[in-house]
Amino acid sequence: MVVAMLDRWGGFVHRHRLAVLGLSAVLLALSVLGLLRGGQFRDPGPGIVEAGQAAKLLDELPKTGGSSFSLMLGSATLRATDPAFRSAALDALSRLRGDPRVAGVDTPFDAGVPPATAAAMTSKDGHSVVAQVRLRDDSSLTRGYYPELRAEVASPVLRVQAAGGVAVGWAFDHYLAQDLSRAEVVSLPLSLILLLLVFGAVVAALLPVGVGALTITGAVAGVLLLTHATDVSQYALNIVTLVGLGVSIDYSLFIVSRFREELETSGDVEPALRRTLATAGRAVVFSGLTVAIGLSGMLFYRGTFLASMGMAGAIAVSLAVLYGLTFLPALLALLGRRVNRFRLPFGERAGSLHLWRRLAHAVMRRPVRVLVPTVGFILLALSPFLHIRLANGDITQLPPAAEVRQGNETLVRGFPGQDQNSIQVVVDFPSRPLSAEHVGELYDLSRRLARLPGALRVQSVVDSDPGLDRAAYQRLLGGPASALPPALAAAVRQNVGPHVFLLQVLTAAGQQSDAARRLVADIRADRAVGDGRLSVTGQTAFDIDFIAYLVAHTPAAMAYIIGVTMVVLFLLLGSVLLPLKAVVMNLLSLSASFGALVWIFQDGHLSRALGFTAAPIDPSIPVLLFCIVFGLSMDYEVMLLSRMREEYRRTGDNRAAVAGGLERSGRLISGAAAIMVAVFAAFGLADVVLIKAIGLGMALAVAIDATVV
Repeated sequence: MVVAMLDRWGGFVHRHRLAVLGLSAVLLALSVLGLLRGGQFRDPGPGIVEAGQAAKLLDELPKTGGSSFSLMLGSATLRATDPAFRSAALDALSRLRGDPRVAGVDTPFDAGVPPATAAAMTSKDGHSVVAQVRLRDDSSLTRGYYPELRAEVASPVLRVQAAGGVAVGWAFDHYLAQDLSRAEVVSLPLSLILLLLVFGAVVAALLPVGVGALTITGAVAGVLLLTHATDVSQYALNIVTLVGLGVSIDYSLFIVSRFREELETSGDVEPALRRTLATAGRAVVFSGLTVAIGLSGMLFYRGTFLASMGMAGAIAVSLAVLYGLTFLPALLALLGRRVNRFRLPFGERAGSLHLWRRLAHAVMRRPVRVLVPTVGFILLALSPFLHIRLANGDITQLPPAAEVRQGNETLVRGFPGQDQNSIQVVVDFPSRPLSAEHVGELYDLSRRLARLPGALRVQSVVDSDPGLDRAAYQRLLGGPASALPPALAAAVRQNVGPHVFLLQVLTAAGQQSDAARRLVADIRADRAVGDGRLSVTGQTAFDIDFIAYLVAHTPAAMAYIIGVTMVVLFLLLGSVLLPLKAVVMNLLSLSASFGALVWIFQDGHLSRALGFTAAPIDPSIPVLLFCIVFGLSMDYEVMLLSRMREEYRRTGDNRAAVAGGLERSGRLISGAAAIMVAVFAAFGLADVVLIKAIGLGMALAVAIDATVV
């Protein structure tokens, strides 16, 4: 049925090729309009896990309004106590203080700053200070004009570095945009070179690149328009280019190659085009379905940035299939035999076809001898995955040369208390937190938290004055606010809301350490605080909760992707065993790439060559790779098995069908895989480690699938 429909569609496109090209032009114009009307990227709120819900509760507190970043001002010779240092620092910050977008700039030199606060804002060696810049707008707006604010701060005397909050957000946006531009600049010319090698003709090689450009333009426009309806992560643009460019060039490669082959056989354009869409077009439709199924698996992670990336990828794949079945066939109908114009002195040779046939027969004669070392290689590549460690990416995802990363390292290394991990405990009461009863319960909770293994101390309103006991805190905090001592009043303003009370448990254990995770678990094990609801947030809690969320939802996502893919392959191939074989082969490819990622990015091999800092694997990377690569790797299974099925229906001989299918498809699949690997590897040049890891992981998976597997 699908074959007949696509055959008729080929005839329709041939007869109405100019109209189809006109509609493609209209779609391109709409895409350009979508680029101009796009909205703003923003990550989904964190409310799906406890740590996110607790962070949301902190919006009640006055100190969480607006956004901020930090500036470190230092000198190798002057000390912060020197008048020249103070004068230079205040001069450097003067323009920033007068900017209407800035709510305030806090420094240790300000009048009325308590000595303890000034000491905390001065480096351990006494040669640097930190200034906190408070902004009037939230981070989604301030990231847009942060470079202007940063440019207002300069000093001929002091070294200035930025860190924290808005500066980190802007840095990620900046480097992601750079990564996207660099990948496009590298991958498109490289793809064209490989296409010239595959086709040996300039016109034929240009067609897939044109389809890729249309696909990316439309997909980016679609994603920008999607931002008006839902939260979309900035990472979605990288996924659009990564997936869209790869599949659009691959699908076009298969269609153009089959058209040239059918043109040589039939000698007439219309029959060749009809036959092309009935065969290669059918494989493209089913291949696009398998990729879309994999991407739709990310919708199981609703409320995270993964869902928007799945939708973005699905848009790109849909447009790749659409243009591959409309714009490209219409161009082929218009070009006819001119598709072979400007031939080059290389290209497909008869000898290469016989090579693939001989390879197929050699493998079929000794299948066990091939399978054993192949499986052994996969298991060896998989082995590092057995000691994978997951943790959400932090500022080390940025390149070492990034100012904000260097500033963060200066802050953590040089300033007192900045190397400590803060675990935030939020208690939400149904009524006023500072009633005498609640204050007593919070006092008891604070002392229990301070006794937990790994806890250094607790910072909160009921810990602000060591000279006060439980009864004194109840008496003072339960009375009028005007009667509070200044230090206690300041602590209340910062840490108490209409229903929320904040306690911070400080620990020397690193954010991603097992000790910090055990401390979070211990805090959550004792939630007794009267009628209040205790929850925990902070980076360590986010790590625990997000990993648990992904682990809980992944089995259903995997079952959906594998199950629906097998149904689609059954409809394509009419076999139960072949879809099962294809799924097993795909899982082998993915397993090997997962192990390679751990070996490279967690264990740190190649870190110097690739320019990154070894760290635990971001938990979203395995999910992204599985959902994207599972469908992409199926491309070659679909193309190869479809051609083998054609040969089997023609000859009725299984061995001849395998050899004939590989003979006709082997060189083409190798070329297509090389192009996809080139596109993905271009993202391996990214500065942001998450994009680098996804690009290299996908390149490895496709390379292993198209060669070893």
